[in-house]
Amino acid sequence: MSLGLTPKQADLWRTTVDFCEGRVAPDSIYGVLHRECLSLFGDEMFADMFTDVGRRSVPPTIVAVVMVLQRIEGLSDREAVQRFAFDARWKYAAGGLDFDYPGFVHTVLVDMRARLARSDRPDRIFEVTLQAAKAAGLAGRKRALDSTPLYDAVATMDTVTLIRSAIRGLLAVAGAELRARLRARLSRDDDYARAGKPVCDYDDAEAREELVDALARHGHKTSARGFDGYKGHIAIDPGAEIITAAEVTAGSAGDAEPATDLLAGDLPAPPTGDTNTADGDCVDSQDDSSLGRSAGTTTAAGAAGHAHGDGDGDGSAPSVRGAQDQPGPAVYGDAAYGAGKLLAVLETAGADIVAKVQPPTAPGGRYAKDRFAIDLAAGTVTCPGAVAVPIRPATAGGGTAVFGPACASCPLAAQCTSSTAGRTIAISRYEAELTRARTAQADPAWVANYKATRPKVERKIGHLMRRRHGGRRARMRGTTKAAADFSLLAAAINLARLGVLGIHREGANWAAAAT
Repeated sequence: MSLGLTPKQADLWRTTVDFCEGRVAPDSIYGVLHRECLSLFGDEMFADMFTDVGRRSVPPTIVAVVMVLQRIEGLSDREAVQRFAFDARWKYAAGGLDFDYPGFVHTVLVDMRARLARSDRPDRIFEVTLQAAKAAGLAGRKRALDSTPLYDAVATMDTVTLIRSAIRGLLAVAGAELRARLRARLSRDDDYARAGKPVCDYDDAEAREELVDALARHGHKTSARGFDGYKGHIAIDPGAEIITAAEVTAGSAGDAEPATDLLAGDLPAPPTGDTNTADGDCVDSQDDSSLGRSAGTTTAAGAAGHAHGDGDGDGSAPSVRGAQDQPGPAVYGDAAYGAGKLLAVLETAGADIVAKVQPPTAPGGRYAKDRFAIDLAAGTVTCPGAVAVPIRPATAGGGTAVFGPACASCPLAAQCTSSTAGRTIAISRYEAELTRARTAQADPAWVANYKATRPKVERKIGHLMRRRHGGRRARMRGTTKAAADFSLLAAAINLARLGVLGIHREGANWAAAAT
């Protein structure tokens, strides 16, 4: 199929322009697409997806406009092509087409998504909206991160049936040796001999949850509220409220896992040879069982912090900012982004860290970890009773400090531990980063900055999720397809925001309305 071209010359007697001018708000998504669709989504932008021979395609500019409007209005493919056929605003948004410009079948949208997925730039529609925002000076150095559940495209019972069918299919095509190995890894008591949904008492909530946990993506927004499906992750510029990155993961993934991908365009390349793979702790229990890395020098009690991630002058935080041409980003996030591994990456990148780290806690109101003085340089931990013990290094970094017999005769033991073996403190491999972050967030200026900025990403998620089938419920099956669809939704929301901000062309450059 060869590349179709969008008509540039309208029929004065049949064009939608005169009808829509004055009726369609210039700052609406229809208005900004009408003015700029050819600059944003010109047919040539999609030329690599077509051949030089064959019948002409529906012009890609028109299809891209329809896809964007489809996502922001939460429509199915059939509903979208019907809207394009009969809603004058859609033809107006596609460059001011004639009223009688021919429509097309819904499979054109399916084909366009498939072509994008196979291309070298599957997210190009989102990318050009972000490039326009950056060219207009609407994306600064601040980034606020957050995530939201994307409910599965099918019901829970259907989901587990599909997964079971996939397992049956895999077993059917596997050789005898591989089939035996696969069956050894399957935890459910199911011979997978018959088709259909898994055997389960679907009226029994506990049995149903056990089945879903065994077969399906099962995420948790809180400890009490779960969901089946995916997580959509975004980074925004909180000033202009432009989405700068969008990712989709399985619902069971942690919020901090895709953070470096969301910030990939804003962070410098990581130093070679970085093999850190374990996450740091966010919440310290009584036994403080977190991973360890005894690198850096700090103390958990009374440590001098580097506010907002800046360690300049005190030697407490590694930073490469001085070697960078541009300062690192300022990264805002809730406690889900306070993992030690992410903090270490951000510090190395010279970022200003405005992400919460949960304070250490201990059951029963006993002494939390921050009541112990941790001296990483000396390799010791001193308890509230002034007893110092060495840190026993762990293979993965960090280690443990075991007070053991010293607790038996300590007058503060009842306020410290209920264990007959005494108190043990686990030292994270990211202990220095966690301590610096906790110290920084005690600064009232840090708190004011956080409260004034981070909530804006929650409002942007509200814009993404305002339509049940347009945002909250995944329209596609599979992480790759769901991610592409989420990226398109982010592009549509960006275009709506760019319209409000008055983006326009000034010669060859993008500019926003003066504020």
